[in-house]
Amino acid sequence: MTYTKYSASGNDFVIFHSFVEKDFTEDAIKLCNRTEGIGADGFVAVLPCDGADFKWQFRNSDGSDAAMCGNATRAVAHYAYNNNLAPAHMKFMTEAGLIESKVDGNIVETQMTEPKIIKEPFEQEGFTWFLIDTGVPHLVALTDDLNNYDHDLCAKMRYEHNANVNFAKVENTPSGKIIKVRTYERGVEGETLACGTGMVACFLRALDLGLVEEKTFVYPKSGEELTISKINGKVYFKGAVKKVFTATI
Repeated sequence: MTYTKYSASGNDFVIFHSFVEKDFTEDAIKLCNRTEGIGADGFVAVLPCDGADFKWQFRNSDGSDAAMCGNATRAVAHYAYNNNLAPAHMKFMTEAGLIESKVDGNIVETQMTEPKIIKEPFEQEGFTWFLIDTGVPHLVALTDDLNNYDHDLCAKMRYEHNANVNFAKVENTPSGKIIKVRTYERGVEGETLACGTGMVACFLRALDLGLVEEKTFVYPKSGEELTISKINGKVYFKGAVKKVFTATI
């Protein structure tokens, strides 16, 4: 089989396409292993789909399922377009619903699924948390210091609320306010260099509080620049992706 490794803002994925649908969980676990496999945060199988350009089967590195992954939508869109599986403006099916993405060179923009507030802000462990579903559930805590990110605290909150956990900081720059984000991801069970749905959750929380504009630059731990916009009630997530390599195993 031929697999391609992608990086989307530091979030990395193993991607391949098949015309035969099966459960790829074991493949995901083996290939995402950073010691004995290719190494990645997630795995995407691109499959045929009636009514859309394709559908995906997404697995986290531990083999668990995830309904949505923002960075993976951008990586898989680039892969599908460059493998003649979809046009530059495409629609594909995920467990979270139909996704639209546009490819322009190495820049890919995804229209995210409609966010759903799961729980109003609440206090726990010394922080105010906001729980929202941006394709998958995310806890968001705004902070003045991203060093408040703590692995053990995030793991506790993750299991108690069955959600990814984000710490976000709004900063002033000469060109306007930006957001910096650190995320603990389910399925990886640790901090990743970037999480698209997490960055969107942080943007929506900051926007709701009037801290940022409807078009804002967001920076994950990798330091790469992403643009998140809210236009006519729809949320768009845009940034560069990188094809790392293709290998036949």
